[in-house]
Amino acid sequence: MSVPPDSVAIMSENGVAVRRAQARDLDGVVACSAALFAEDAGARDPALNVNWPREYGAAKFAEAIGDPGRLVLVADDGGQVIGHLTGSVSGPTPMRPVVVATLGSVYVRPAYRGQKIGARLVAEFRAWARENGAQYAGVTAYAGNEGASRFFERNGFGMHAVVRETALI
Repeated sequence: MSVPPDSVAIMSENGVAVRRAQARDLDGVVACSAALFAEDAGARDPALNVNWPREYGAAKFAEAIGDPGRLVLVADDGGQVIGHLTGSVSGPTPMRPVVVATLGSVYVRPAYRGQKIGARLVAEFRAWARENGAQYAGVTAYAGNEGASRFFERNGFGMHAVVRETALI
């Protein structure tokens, strides 16, 4: 069963609750997103604006919280946001006539890793996606991020496509 829309938390034995984000969580979601950008994209993608979360995140995450086609979850430890997940559903389209869920980002602060919090966030995303009619779910990760690749494989995401890029300047 997925996290209900009224943000009732699902608590674990370690005291961390996974719940839908609310407006009061925006600073924590932005902080987690900024940490993800710095740790992951900042080290792997020179074309990405690593300041995006601090510059635009609050508005974009606030918009997502109010959109039924998007999901923002938080992992909450006593009122502190220690992780987040964003997702969306789209389709069907004439080219791809199915509903697809996209996991946009997932992050858990390093001190909390290894406690299955990321797996709980992904499980709630998958349940939400199914409830919203998705037949497939996808996520992208940087090729050089072996930890993320292993995490997504453990959580049921297999390799589907490879994207290659080249600098033009």
